Amino acid sequence: MSSRLLIYFCLLVAAPVLAQKKAYRHPSDQRTLADTLPAAMPYNRLIDAAGTPLFFGDPKLENHALDIAPLPGNTQLVIEDRYGIAVLDRATRQIVYRWSLSDNAATKGLMSTFSGIEAFIFRGQTYIVWGASERERGKSGVVIATWANGKIGSVALLPFAPAAPAPLSLPNDVAVRVENDECFLYVVLNGSNQLIKVRLSDRSIVWSAPTGVAPFGVALAGNRAFVTNWAGPVPTPDSTGTVETAGVPWGQAYTDPRTGAIARGTVSVIDANSGRVDTELRVGLHPNAILVSPDEQRLYVANGNSDYVSIIDAQARQVTDSIPVGLFGTGNNYVGSTPNALALDSAGTTLYVANGLDNAVAVVDVSQKTPSAVVQGYIPTQAYPGGLVRLGNELYVTNLEATGARSLQPAELGRRDRLSKKAETAYNAHRQLASVSIIPVPNAAELAAYTERVRKLSLQFRLALAQRLPRPGVRPRPVPERIGEPSVFKHVVYIIKENRTYDQVLGDMPEGRGMPSLCVFGDSVTPNQHRLAREFLLLDNYHASGKSSAEGHHWADAAMVTDYTEKSVRGWFRSYPHVLYDALVYNKNGLIWNNALDHGKTVRIYGEACTCQFDKQQYDWQKLYQMRLGRYAGAGTPQTGQPFSYTNTTTIGRVKPILAMDFPGCDDEVINDQMRADAFIRELNETAARPGDQWPNLLIMSLPNDHTAGMSPKFPTPRAMVADNDLAVGRIVEAIQRSRFADSTAIFITEDDSQAGWDHISAYRTTGFVISPYSRLKKTIRTNYNQTSMVRTIEQILGLPPMNVIDATALPMFDCFVDKPDATPYVAMPNRVPLDEMNKPLSLLRGKALRYARASVEEAEEGIDTGEDALNNRILWFWARGNAPYPRGKESR
Repeated sequence: MSSRLLIYFCLLVAAPVLAQKKAYRHPSDQRTLADTLPAAMPYNRLIDAAGTPLFFGDPKLENHALDIAPLPGNTQLVIEDRYGIAVLDRATRQIVYRWSLSDNAATKGLMSTFSGIEAFIFRGQTYIVWGASERERGKSGVVIATWANGKIGSVALLPFAPAAPAPLSLPNDVAVRVENDECFLYVVLNGSNQLIKVRLSDRSIVWSAPTGVAPFGVALAGNRAFVTNWAGPVPTPDSTGTVETAGVPWGQAYTDPRTGAIARGTVSVIDANSGRVDTELRVGLHPNAILVSPDEQRLYVANGNSDYVSIIDAQARQVTDSIPVGLFGTGNNYVGSTPNALALDSAGTTLYVANGLDNAVAVVDVSQKTPSAVVQGYIPTQAYPGGLVRLGNELYVTNLEATGARSLQPAELGRRDRLSKKAETAYNAHRQLASVSIIPVPNAAELAAYTERVRKLSLQFRLALAQRLPRPGVRPRPVPERIGEPSVFKHVVYIIKENRTYDQVLGDMPEGRGMPSLCVFGDSVTPNQHRLAREFLLLDNYHASGKSSAEGHHWADAAMVTDYTEKSVRGWFRSYPHVLYDALVYNKNGLIWNNALDHGKTVRIYGEACTCQFDKQQYDWQKLYQMRLGRYAGAGTPQTGQPFSYTNTTTIGRVKPILAMDFPGCDDEVINDQMRADAFIRELNETAARPGDQWPNLLIMSLPNDHTAGMSPKFPTPRAMVADNDLAVGRIVEAIQRSRFADSTAIFITEDDSQAGWDHISAYRTTGFVISPYSRLKKTIRTNYNQTSMVRTIEQILGLPPMNVIDATALPMFDCFVDKPDATPYVAMPNRVPLDEMNKPLSLLRGKALRYARASVEEAEEGIDTGEDALNNRILWFWARGNAPYPRGKESR
């Protein structure tokens, strides 16, 4: 065959492949998250909202707008945010007032809970009421504030003692009604599983009624209160094999043994006069917001984990209909639209539903009294609409995530730093402004245009690509073009690390878009990650999808988060589920491991979704390090050391049989990452020694010690802990690539989030690595990828369908692979920093160093990812840069 014919033949063969890959492309694939509108979010969604957005909040904090309610007279609205309230004036379309919970001694230290704020007049006085709590000391109550002359007047906290086993009563939604000239508050206690009726005049409790598990919302219709139960009914004693822990230590709930997710959702119906429980109605999963029609004949319930709204007949106390509101329809089993807030027009004929992960409000015609409600269209919002009110011809929407962590932070610096030009400009995941949108109610033509915009912003065109059937006779490729077509890979190793940004680690690489002055764990600390980036590929536009580990591990393992996680952000009242121990965290379809198991793949989990229990009085970091010292004879050759007694535990029944019990779990940085690498490599070598291919198809590993322990003298320095993590990565990669599974294995490495640092391009930008014989590109990949892209690529390789609407619309990481392999194994780099380089003892420190070291001790004692993130960032910057000005914030909306 002539060379010209050969070239023609190659192009002919490659054409369908190139066309298929091109079909996935979108202009946003080449953008960074710092680009202007439409703003790209780090999970395959673009923001180009209808109406007028108003931003507000303390720029030093991570602000979230939770809910909204009209003030009496309807000329102003009060917004519940995580730290207090804001007031929106309808005429001027401005935020005209802000009040913080820290402004009053009675509420200092509290945060607003998940949702639910009411404003009303009683006996000539205007009141604003909402729930607030403080996790650490168990303080919890309803804020009762007076409103007069355009500002908050007196403030009182009505506390509620928790009911066992809850450490917090956790008041959430409040319904208000005047009965016989007395005003009563109906308060949902999310922690205590109760509805409380309180007389406003003397703050006395009239009655207390039991609800289901984790009650969320309350609405009054006739003489009954209807309460949504986020986690369904309280399990009965005769339950067998279907109950797992939900919350810590918050009792139990019915769960799906396949996924570990909450299996039931209910609405408790309670007599408003006596507090007697009439019945409990079965609705969808994660029922949250509930709204009563103006005539009190019907109630609407948003089911956050089922993507539909239930309709309840108030008189018959029966569920009469369900309205699918998910953007992607009902025929593909995808979940993730996440309805979580409701509003009605004054006539009660049009229902508005906030779909959190669609970044849209569904408009539903409910004018018919028979079950015939239909979705008319969708209105684009900013990220994660979570509160709704319609007044007149305008819709008011609180956006829980606004446009993400892009806020301006000049107030964070002292006067000297503000005047200085030495302070770098950077983003941080915990600096974010809140927002509320004012949207004119669209007519039919405008709604049709909005609906098309929402579909485009959601990258819905990729759904059809995900559903294409595999073609017969297609040759294996690294990443198949269609799910179900063969891959050259039989095994995927997925490593999840902790909390670093791109600039912190790879900002010194001239091959990428980095800022060297922000790089504190560069080549001298992380030689393996730098070598991997150079020898394989450098991802300099790769992003974590969440802003903290409680979000990050679920994004990394499930490619989405639930309404429970979003409503908990920054408060984390019930749990901080970074090790995935709370059943409310999981979405209906579960996580990557059950997706693999459901489709006949073998799975092994190393440290993820588990807690490592051991005697912390007997073992500290230095003792464990000394136990292992001298028993590592070279990269990939671990030796057996002195035994370390520990137990891995998990609350997910399906994880237990696939959990590596000889790999120390991820929840404690007392254990050095070399011990984890030893355990993994030992099991790899044992498996390789057996006949055939018995290595699992999917191996998921948590490798957490790049989190660091700050300046705590009980631990190594931050750079030593990051170096420990880097060496473990290098050893693991080398061991795999020297094994007989090398040519059939792809390795993916991500951080769970980017919260513990700063980056000059995006608060979400982090390090990501793709390593395989088909990934020795030795170049920089600038495609806009994120954690959901990584999950989708793993699914594509293993032949797994997407789990939800987010990974179904993700861009597979085609650019990270070529068809021609390079079998040269990776050789690990030795550490350049002593792994036992310890922080200085407190006795040698003074001033800020002593203060930060003491704070680090306290934070480390609480464990990985349970402390003050902003403080940890300050500590790391001071450790690395001394008194150099802390990076300034950067504005991009």
